[in-house]
Amino acid sequence: MSEKMVRLEFDQLAPRLQDLLQARVARLGYLGEFFKCTGVQPDILAPFMEMTEALKKALPDRLTETGALTVAMLMGNSYELHQHERLSRKLGFGEAWVAAVEELSPDTAPDLSDAERAVQRLVMAMIDRRGKTVQAEINASIDQIGADATIAVMFLVGRYITHALIVNGLELAPPVPSIFAEQQA
Repeated sequence: MSEKMVRLEFDQLAPRLQDLLQARVARLGYLGEFFKCTGVQPDILAPFMEMTEALKKALPDRLTETGALTVAMLMGNSYELHQHERLSRKLGFGEAWVAAVEELSPDTAPDLSDAERAVQRLVMAMIDRRGKTVQAEINASIDQIGADATIAVMFLVGRYITHALIVNGLELAPPVPSIFAEQQA
């Protein structure tokens, strides 16, 4: 990462960001590099994090995690991937479910529900085809989770692509290892 990039500590963040990130930092025990770097743009980062929280309210956890893990895999974003593996495990989804999502094979993954398969197909199609000609996947998602939740999934894809582009561009290392690396150690 460029040495010219400014990194802020928690107490240097704008008060609005401190309020938004306080619980997350307390839960994780650290302020991630993503926030240290992007905190220089509080008027952009704050709505981004508010969108993140709104997406969590708009979708069930398993669908949020299906989308987040899928985008992270497709975008090569280990930073977010490892954190969402841990969150999925903490939410009780288990390593087998995380591995099934990470296979990126919704048609053959035995641990995914029909709704999760539809969401993963939509996420993969949106990224692969840049959002074009995905009407079949949108309709299949609507059949499984409804139109409102499908729109939330589409917003979720954009949110996690944005994160991946920033993290990959800044070459940020994951703050935690993969849950699967822990099992091998």
